[in-house]
Amino acid sequence: MQSLEAELEEARQLAIDDLADAIESIGFECTRCGACCKGEAEDDHTATVFPDEVRDLEESESHDGDYDWRDVARPMPYGLSETEEGGLEGETFEWALQTDDCGDCTFYEEDESGTGACSAHDDRPLICRTYPFSVALAGTSQPMGEAVDEAGVVRAHECEGLGRDISRDDAEELARALKERAVRELEEAIAVRDEYAPADPGPGEVVVHDSEGAKRIDGTPLEE
Repeated sequence: MQSLEAELEEARQLAIDDLADAIESIGFECTRCGACCKGEAEDDHTATVFPDEVRDLEESESHDGDYDWRDVARPMPYGLSETEEGGLEGETFEWALQTDDCGDCTFYEEDESGTGACSAHDDRPLICRTYPFSVALAGTSQPMGEAVDEAGVVRAHECEGLGRDISRDDAEELARALKERAVRELEEAIAVRDEYAPADPGPGEVVVHDSEGAKRIDGTPLEE
């Protein structure tokens, strides 16, 4: 297995034209079904978000900049233990977009016809901008849904919009975002590894390790 640094260099060398070719060959058009914004069965929606993306969403003009960290993000639940009271405790290594009482992304909305929309569309994170695609490099995250198609290093995950015609301009825009996401995910993974120090959280306490260090659930540094 290659080191994260080697995977990062490979991600930086990805050619936009090649990624766009792959996306075109698979085909995609968003149908605004909202499936990628909703939880599945008993599992809440889990979309990885970077620390700077959380801050961008906090300040989003879509919500008049009046969100705080916990309105936007929550600790990724994987690796955490459930307490007797039904809460979570332990250490985790990513932030996920916050969810509502139904387990859907907190920014997901539907109009009267059931058509889905993102209430922070202009500030949505890279994982949302690139769904249903991912890059097959170790150290990059895979979104919800099994990979159902692939072309080169591009994987396509379950989505009813796959197989539809996509313009070259849209394919290239998606390709640029997909490359940026792959690079950012690997940079984040390397920084988390390098910054990590065991935090020994107490009962009922959650610590999130991200590229900026250990944090409490409100996004503040643990050492403060």
